[in-house]
Amino acid sequence: LQTRLQAGQGYGNTLNCVLTVYRNESLTGFFKGMSFPLVSIGIYSSVVFGVFSNTQRLLSQLRHGDAAAAPSLADMTLASVVAGVISVGIGTPVELVKIRLQMQTQPYTKANVKLNPTVPGSPVYRGPIHCLRTILQKEGIAGAYRGNVAMLLRDVPGYCAYFIPYAMFCDWITPDGSIAPNPFAIWMAGGVAGAVSWAVCTPMDVVKSRLQADGVYLNQYKGILDCVLQSYQNEGLKVFGRGLMVNTVRGFPSSAAMFLGYELSLKAMKRCQTETSP
Repeated sequence: LQTRLQAGQGYGNTLNCVLTVYRNESLTGFFKGMSFPLVSIGIYSSVVFGVFSNTQRLLSQLRHGDAAAAPSLADMTLASVVAGVISVGIGTPVELVKIRLQMQTQPYTKANVKLNPTVPGSPVYRGPIHCLRTILQKEGIAGAYRGNVAMLLRDVPGYCAYFIPYAMFCDWITPDGSIAPNPFAIWMAGGVAGAVSWAVCTPMDVVKSRLQADGVYLNQYKGILDCVLQSYQNEGLKVFGRGLMVNTVRGFPSSAAMFLGYELSLKAMKRCQTETSP
């Protein structure tokens, strides 16, 4: 829904988008482009959280001489920026393939293989591997990283608005005297952080989605600035809020589960390490 609302035409509001996708593509339309992100999400998330936490520990070691010292706001901000930059290297090709597959408005079948791929509505890619291979053959490595600057401008402030609110809200709702936040506090803080983060980065997410969807059937934009100007001229300022509700509603449960899983996994590994240490 997010990609269709941001980069598609004629979907209107969220409800209309849901009905249109279901009417034209049935339930399978809601799962287009899912396989590639599903396979890579574990690696992507572990790298982002690992880079953030290790950068934070390194900064604490350099500033305070103790890696376990409570990080300052500046430390969390810098660690978030580093995590955002690293995430682009992994996430851009995955996002590109997902969006290219989602912007195909009809499923691929052997019966329609010979359709002209330049006609909107006809299939261009048979699946994620074929999509990535086609992009690499036609556009090279640079093509696989189409929209990377827009994604960088989305993820750097997005992760700052992700990790910092999480730490602040988690600290706020944790009772005084508690050694660590309880699972509910982690879940709630993670959900709030996800919603806040998507609210902050949705405008640039619109630009990124349009740049990456561009090229499935035709090339419309010359770059980020051209995409921003064309979008604004054609649809006004409201275009940069497209998909905001979907992003924030999705962001709460997904981020809540992400942070909860991360924190509980860390606790379990630390406990296991303590028990096995002589």
